[in-house]
Formats: sequence, structure tokens, C-alpha cells
Amino acid sequence: MNEVAVLSVNLLAGILIGAFFFGGLWWTVQKSLTSNNPVLWFFGSTLLRTAFAMTGFYFTARGDWRKLLVCLLGFVIARIVITRLTRTTKKGIHAP
Repeated sequence: MNEVAVLSVNLLAGILIGAFFFGGLWWTVQKSLTSNNPVLWFFGSTLLRTAFAMTGFYFTARGDWRKLLVCLLGFVIARIVITRLTRTTKKGIHAP
């Protein structure tokens, strides 16, 4: 396969990993605001999201630092996009 195509697939994989990681973080924060035990939400979410991200990076990179770097770039792109999509104005923040 063409190297540009391989790196494009790694970029897409990094975006998907990042979307899961940061989307899951946003969802966790939303759920924990109304939960009776938010520590369990944060602890469980952190374990799940980190395990998923590390496993995704491991299998996507397959020992090649260039693939890992491109995957990490996709992860950062997803962070920027998710942060902008979930941003609220000061009027939109609701205290429990």
C-alpha cells in the first residue's frame, strides 16, 4: 500500500481514538454532575478511555514511530474539534 495511504489511515485512526477519548471525557463530566458517586464515574472512565487509547496507539503504530506520530497528530486534532464542539458560553453553564 502507498505510504501516504497508510499514514492517512493512521491519521484517521488517531482522530477516532481521540474522539472516543475526549468525547468520553465530556460525557463523563456531564454524567458525574448529577451522579450520587462521581468518583466512580471518573475512575471508571479514566481506566476505560486510557486503556482504549493506549491499545489503539499500540495496534495502529505497529512499532513504527512515524505511524505513532501521525496517529498522535490525529488524536490532537480530535481534541481540538471536540473541545470546540462542546464549548458552552458562560450563560449556558448550569450548576447542579
